[in-house]
Amino acid sequence: MRPARLGPRNVPGLRRLLRDPADRGRPMFRPLRERNPVLVGAVGLVLLALVSLAAYNADALPGIGGGTTYTASFSEAAGLKPGNEVRVAGVKVGTVDGVSLDGDQVKVTFTVKHTWIGDSSTVAIGIKTLLGQKYVAVDPLGNRPQDPAARIPRSRTTSPYDVTQALNGLGQTLGSIDTQKLAGSFQAISDTFKDTPASVRSAATGLSDLSRTISSRDAQLADLLAGSKQLTKTLSDQNGRFQQLLTDGNLLLGEVQSRRDAIHTLLTGTQALGTQLNGLVADNNRQLAPTLDALDRVTSVLDANQSSLDKVLALAGPYYRVVGNTLGNGRWFDSYLCGLVPKNYLPKGTPPATGCMPPKATGGTS
Repeated sequence: MRPARLGPRNVPGLRRLLRDPADRGRPMFRPLRERNPVLVGAVGLVLLALVSLAAYNADALPGIGGGTTYTASFSEAAGLKPGNEVRVAGVKVGTVDGVSLDGDQVKVTFTVKHTWIGDSSTVAIGIKTLLGQKYVAVDPLGNRPQDPAARIPRSRTTSPYDVTQALNGLGQTLGSIDTQKLAGSFQAISDTFKDTPASVRSAATGLSDLSRTISSRDAQLADLLAGSKQLTKTLSDQNGRFQQLLTDGNLLLGEVQSRRDAIHTLLTGTQALGTQLNGLVADNNRQLAPTLDALDRVTSVLDANQSSLDKVLALAGPYYRVVGNTLGNGRWFDSYLCGLVPKNYLPKGTPPATGCMPPKATGGTS
């Protein structure tokens, strides 16, 4: 048998290498600058849009996020809304996806991430804030994981008692009751049972007194319930502001926590500075002590001669003023001679009236 011959027709790689000599200088792929710029730009925009969409919905992509979706049946929704939190042991692990009516029960769909939910887990609707915001609390129980396709039954779910709805219903019910007629009815019952035994008569009388009290307080009860309804409405309207206040408080605490290291460093540095100063004073105590003692002796001498110092300063002031006047006109000094000529040789009235005392400066010019 003759062996197969290898040639350009048998090996595709050799066919590419043995191309037409005229095409060997050209690249196998055209460079980007030789392509249609409009087409390249359109393809780039489409790819950018796809990448942005994938990044925006990264939590919903398989293998990256999304979590596991479960469903549960409740007797009532109790104000639960899509977007409310799902918590396990007080930690947020997911969100509520949907709340819908399914026959005589409520179907709640929620998604959790990185959380194990057992086949005996219980689910409850809890009250998150005083304003009535709700959340779903999951208690992960069981030996096997919960099947996401199987709905959690009502026997393992709990709905809260909504106080706001109860107060609103109570206000509407009391508002529709005719308290005058109710008081008259109880009074008629009391009159009917007035000849009955004491226990029955006391009960009827108590009911009559109760109805009379309710009738007399009808307007006040109506005002109280109306005020309660207005209060709950106001708190509900301010829910966003309360949440913003709590968020700002959280930010403030976070900033204080972030500055904790800086404050700790400041206090540590201050303590180290105090230690260094203490050591400096201890090291220089021998040199500083004699100096301080000498300074104390000097201050003692000055304090003992304070009156003499005051006299010296009082006398030195006029002396230095005269010296300044004498030597303050140039490179010479002014002098005043008196008594060289006898008084008999001087015209009458020439000697000064003060004798030979120098005249006092008057501040004028001569």
